[in-house]
Amino acid sequence: MQRFDVIVVGLGGIGSAAAFHLASRGARVLGLDRFPIAHDRGSSHGQTRLIRLAYFEHPDYVPLLRRAYALWHDLEARTGEPLLVESGLLMAGPGDGPVITGALASAAAHGLDVERLTAREACNRWPVFALPGSWEAVHERQAGYLFVERCVAAHAAAAERAGATLETAVQVHGWRTDGDGVIVTTDRGEWAADRLVLAPGPWAAGLLQLPALGLSVLRKSLFWYRPAAAASPSLAAGACPCFAFDAPAGFFYGFPSIDARGVKIAEHSGGRPVADPLNVDRTVDAAEEHAIESVIASHLPTLGSSRADHAVCLYTMSPDHHFVVGLHPDHDRVAIAAGFSGHGFKFASVMGEALADLALTASTPLPLGFLSPRRFC
Repeated sequence: MQRFDVIVVGLGGIGSAAAFHLASRGARVLGLDRFPIAHDRGSSHGQTRLIRLAYFEHPDYVPLLRRAYALWHDLEARTGEPLLVESGLLMAGPGDGPVITGALASAAAHGLDVERLTAREACNRWPVFALPGSWEAVHERQAGYLFVERCVAAHAAAAERAGATLETAVQVHGWRTDGDGVIVTTDRGEWAADRLVLAPGPWAAGLLQLPALGLSVLRKSLFWYRPAAAASPSLAAGACPCFAFDAPAGFFYGFPSIDARGVKIAEHSGGRPVADPLNVDRTVDAAEEHAIESVIASHLPTLGSSRADHAVCLYTMSPDHHFVVGLHPDHDRVAIAAGFSGHGFKFASVMGEALADLALTASTPLPLGFLSPRRFC
């Protein structure tokens, strides 16, 4: 049986980053995934993901985000690949709502550079937006987007250059501890390692051996709309920031037009439960499309409703919608990363570093305590 220092199960956004950080420290790494690198069957695909510092979800994420930015830029320097665009982000909604109050609280706690605007001020600066007069807005200049498939491919390629062995088309059936190590069972046999990193995305509930986590999976849709010629300049990358609306119907977010498909927009709230991540309806849901087009009509009226593309991705939800990252409560040779609840990709670079710390030293200087799996066990 072939043996490695560390086996990484799952090579999406988080697992590919972990494989890179482990291999770059000299560990003998085996990475395993059922699908090809940068595939579209899980959570790490769909052209772009937001990245931002004024994190309304919780101020404790901000130090991790600062490190994530530094590591994304380091990966760009290593690969020569543009991965992160600081386009700015406009978040808008009720001034007393969780998005605006949370973003301002994080900014105040960590001294972040954000600008608070009235709805009128935001619309005067970016006439492409239509916001109710009762709303407020927060503009963060350093926010922007990551090219998601490029990021996964860049981490995987950097891992291989550092000596990692990455095997795709491998179905992992399970794992067990054995003496001073761990054995992973797959449809291609068994592999052994001193340590194990589990980053299996939507398949986490079946692989972590931690039913107390209560993870669930949601189906989420991404839509692209092609603007008419007259509206294209104001919606193009460089002119239009990323945007997020804390609207009565839900929380919606989007990106400027980057390619011929146009503006990408999606709903972060809602979602349909998924029983089997291998069997997901990837057709257009008429109700979801209607919800998106209602938001466009209300807040991006010049965009129109010419849908150019659609994709489906999966959110793996924790009960409290915060990440689950740390050593396995029952097996200190196993590090786990799961439950990223639809807002985790921006952290992939720093999560990879943290998982490498945990796998190699059983601890990390990064402030991960609030994300520990022990909060559920």
